[in-house]
Amino acid sequence: MLNTLLTWFLIIICFFSCTQKESQESPRTSYLDYVNPLMGTDSDFSLSNGNTYPAIATPWAMNFWTPQTAKMGDGWTYKYDDKTIRGIKQTHQPSPWINDYAAFSMMAVTGNLKYKEDDRASYFSHKAEIVKPNHYSVYLADYDVTAEVSPTERAAHFKFTFPEADSSYILLDAFFKGSWVKILPEERKIVGFCRNNSGGVPDNFHNYFVAQFDKDFDLTHTWGDDWTLMENSTENKGQHVGAIIGFSTTKGEQVHVKVASSFISMEQAELNLKSEIGKDTFEDTKEKARLAWEKELNRIQIEDDNIDHIRTFYSCLYRVLLFPRKFYEYDTDGNIVHYSPYNGKVLPGYMFTDNGFWDTFRAVFPFFNLMYPELNSQIMEGLANTYKESGWLPEWASPGHRDCMIGSNSAPIIADAYLKGHVKEKDIEVLFEAILKNARVSEGRPVNSVGREGLDYYNSLGYVPYNVGIKENAARTLEYAYADFTIAKMADKLGKHDIANRFYQKSKNYENLFDASTNLMRGKNENGHFQKPFNPLKWGDAFTEGNSLHYTWSVFHDIQGLIDLMGGQANFISKLDEVFSMPPDFDNSYYGFTIHEIREMQIANMGNYAHGNQPIQHMIYLYNYASASFKAQEKIRDVLTKLYSATPDGYCGDEDNGQTSAWYVFSSIGFYPVTPGVNQYVMGAPLFKKATLSLENGNTFTISAPTNSSKNMYINTVRLNGTPWNNSYIDFETIQNGGEVEFEMKDTPNKAWANKLENTPFSMSKE
Repeated sequence: MLNTLLTWFLIIICFFSCTQKESQESPRTSYLDYVNPLMGTDSDFSLSNGNTYPAIATPWAMNFWTPQTAKMGDGWTYKYDDKTIRGIKQTHQPSPWINDYAAFSMMAVTGNLKYKEDDRASYFSHKAEIVKPNHYSVYLADYDVTAEVSPTERAAHFKFTFPEADSSYILLDAFFKGSWVKILPEERKIVGFCRNNSGGVPDNFHNYFVAQFDKDFDLTHTWGDDWTLMENSTENKGQHVGAIIGFSTTKGEQVHVKVASSFISMEQAELNLKSEIGKDTFEDTKEKARLAWEKELNRIQIEDDNIDHIRTFYSCLYRVLLFPRKFYEYDTDGNIVHYSPYNGKVLPGYMFTDNGFWDTFRAVFPFFNLMYPELNSQIMEGLANTYKESGWLPEWASPGHRDCMIGSNSAPIIADAYLKGHVKEKDIEVLFEAILKNARVSEGRPVNSVGREGLDYYNSLGYVPYNVGIKENAARTLEYAYADFTIAKMADKLGKHDIANRFYQKSKNYENLFDASTNLMRGKNENGHFQKPFNPLKWGDAFTEGNSLHYTWSVFHDIQGLIDLMGGQANFISKLDEVFSMPPDFDNSYYGFTIHEIREMQIANMGNYAHGNQPIQHMIYLYNYASASFKAQEKIRDVLTKLYSATPDGYCGDEDNGQTSAWYVFSSIGFYPVTPGVNQYVMGAPLFKKATLSLENGNTFTISAPTNSSKNMYINTVRLNGTPWNNSYIDFETIQNGGEVEFEMKDTPNKAWANKLENTPFSMSKE
C-alpha cells in the first residue's frame, strides 16, 4: 500500500513539474498567424485595393518570392481573382507602376512537357493555397503537384511534391531582356543570370542565380528566344531563355531545390546559398523565416477582444517591415558589400533600395526612428553611399534612380533620423551636403524626380510657377517648403545657424500659394497672379495625384500659420469639415480619364477625403491644432474600421511601400507623426485596449485604453505615467524613456480636453 501511494505521489509530482516546464517553454503568442499577405491583392489598373502581391520573404530581404498569375512583365503579378499560376518567381517589385527587375521563376509540370508561360499555367484555388510570409504552398491542379517555398534574405528553399509519373519536370524561366542558363547534371545544378529591369540600372547589371537540386536529372532541355526548345541541351543564352530538367517520380516524392542569387557574381550567389541555407532542411528554412518574423512582430504586442482588428494590425505591420530592400551582401570574410545600381561597381558598405520617398517620408521612416533606430542608421549610411556613387540622393530608387513622383523628400527622412540621433557620425556631413545640393543645384540631375525640378524659379520667386511648363508646380512648392524647414532644423542642431535662418525663411514659401479668397492653395503664374480658371476639384495639373482640397493641408511644419492665413480656428475647422461633408465630386480633365485614385475616393463614402493616396493622410490629425481633437478621434476611428481589413480588398488605395500600412499601425495605437523633423507625435485615439512597444533601447512603452470599445471612441482623459496629460501630442523622448499612457475612453466627446493653444502640437509659427 505504501509503495502504491509513493508511486502515485511521484506521478503527481512529475505531472505538475512537467506541466510547469511545458508552460515555461511554450512560445509567446504567434503574431505571424495573424498576418494575411493576400491583403490588398484584389486589385487591377482601374481600382487599387492595395496593389500588393503576397511577398514570401523575411523582413527587408534582398529577394522576395511570389506566385505569378500574370504574364512576364505585367506589374500586377498576382491578382486575387486570377485562376491560374505560371510559376513562383523571385521578385524585387516595389509597385506595379514601377514594375519588376531581376526576376526569374520556378515551375513544376508533369505529363506532356509544357514550358511556354501560357501553356504551363495551372489552375489553382485559394482553398488549396497556404500564404504566410515564411511559407507559400499551392496545389497545381493540372499537374497534381504541390509547390512550396520558404525564404531567407538572399536565398529560398523550394519543395515540390510530385505524383507517380514517368515525366516530371522543373522549369527555370530566366525571363526576358537578356538571360543565360547552364545545367550542370553532375552537380545537380542550374546556374545562370537574368537582366530584366524597368530602368535604373547600369550597363553591367546582372542577377546571378544558382539552383541546387537533391535529385539526379534524367533529361535536360533549354529554350532560347521565341520559346525555341533545344532538346538535350545544357546551355542557352539570349534575350529570353530557360532551363528544363526532368525525371520520373513516385507518388508523394518530394524534390527539393535550394536557390540563391547575387547582384555581384556567380561565386557570390554560391556563397549566399552556402551561408544562408547550406545543409538546412526545408523545415529548417521555414522555421528560421518564422522566427525572423516573430522577432519583429513581437516588438508591438496588441491585446484586444476584436480578432479582426488584430489581424489587420499585424497584416499592416508585415507590410511596413518589407521595404526598403536590403541591396547588400556579405563577402567571404563577412564584410558588407554591395553592387552599386548607380555606377555598377562592387563597393563596401550598406545599400538599400525600392522605395518612393514621396510616400514613405510621412510615416514609414518615422516608424523606423521610433522602433528600428539601428536599421534606420544603416539606411542612412546607404543614402550617403548613394550620394557618393551617383552625386545625388534618391527620391524613387528601384534599384537605381527612377523618374517617378515629385518633391525633395529625402531631406525630411535624413533630418528626422539625424535629429533623433540615428545617423552615424561619419555620414552626417555627407548627408547634409547632399540635402543642401538638392536645394541649391539645378543642373546635372540624372532624372527629373531627383533634386528639385523648378529649383531656380523656386529660389528666385519663392514658388514654382504654374505657366512655365513644370507640371504639379503647386505641389512641388509646398513640398519644397517643408523640406526647407527640415534642412533648417538639421542645420540648427549642427550649429550652422546662418544656413538655418535662411531655410526657415524659405520654409514660409507655402504662404505664396495661399489664396485668401478661397482659403485654399492655388497655382500661381510667373507674374505673381493666380492661375485661372481655378477649380479646387481638379485633380493633377498644379497638384500631384490630388486636388487643392487635398494639398492645401501640406504645411506639415506650420499648421498654426495655415490657421492664421485662414482667419482662425473656426474657419480652419470649417474647411476641414467641408472636405468630409461635400459629395465626392471631381474634375478628371487633366488626365483625360478617371484615374484609380479618384475612383477610390469616390467609392469610400467620405466626401472628398482621399485616404487611398498619401497627400491627405495626415489631414484628420490637423483638428488637434485647432483645439478640436474630438473630431479627429471620430474620423480616425471611421478610417481604421471602414477602410482597412485583413482581406484581399483590405486597403482603400495603393499600399505604397508600407506607407498606407504605417498610417494604420501608428493610428491604431493612438498617435501619428504629422511633422517628421520634430520630436512630437500627434494624438488621435487608440483602437485597442492595450499595445505594448518593446523599444530597441530595452525600454517598454505601453498604450492602454481599458474602456475602449466600438462605441467608446472618444478620449475623456489621458494619464501619462500616472499624471494627467492635457496635450494632444506626445514627445519622442517620452516614449523612448519607457512608461505608460492611459486613455479613458467614452462614447461622448470631451471637448474640453486639449482645447487650449498651449495644448496643441508643434507649429513653426508658435515657436
